[in-house]
Amino acid sequence: MSAPILRRGLMLVLSSPSGAGKTTLSRLLLAQDSEITMSVSVTTRAPRPGEIDGKDYFFVDTARFEAMVEQNELLEHAKVFGNMYGTPKAPVEAALQAGRDVLFDIDWQGTQQLGSQVAQDMVKVFILPPSTEALELRLQTRAQDPADVVAGRMAKAADEMSHWNEYDYVVINVELEESLAKLKAILSAERSRRTRQVGLADFVNRLRGVD
Repeated sequence: MSAPILRRGLMLVLSSPSGAGKTTLSRLLLAQDSEITMSVSVTTRAPRPGEIDGKDYFFVDTARFEAMVEQNELLEHAKVFGNMYGTPKAPVEAALQAGRDVLFDIDWQGTQQLGSQVAQDMVKVFILPPSTEALELRLQTRAQDPADVVAGRMAKAADEMSHWNEYDYVVINVELEESLAKLKAILSAERSRRTRQVGLADFVNRLRGVD
């Protein structure tokens, strides 16, 4: 059997209002697909219980974050609920060149910034909740944020959801396994795009007996 065709990796971007399920979907996809890796963001916010520096986020202070912005080390950055978040550039480009896909759990602001730099590598998916009531219930039962923070996230959700039409795909997260299956189907199709299979021309020429 011949070696697989060389492929440039893609950037799978998931966005949603807080509580719609994108983080859970991200973790499931990562656990079940060995060809994709998580983009680890830098943030100025404090770690939540159980989060590990370097795995969930790189936790930095404001001075270090601002230095990274100044030195053009980030593909995108944004302020969300009073904290700064950003995507380190170097590890993403290394993964793409090696043919590995990179998963992004970022908001619409970050997605727009990524699109201004690396649009050709992006596959953008927006995750919607089945209803406003379901979104609020998920935020309340998550038990990570106080009531005033939940209220703030709900107030912001309407604006976040207005950006759905800037994405390539939209998944309404009614049932987790069904939503995960849709994400897998999107990923499978996008990996087969002609433009991402950088070794395809040579492969076809070999099939045709052309040097």
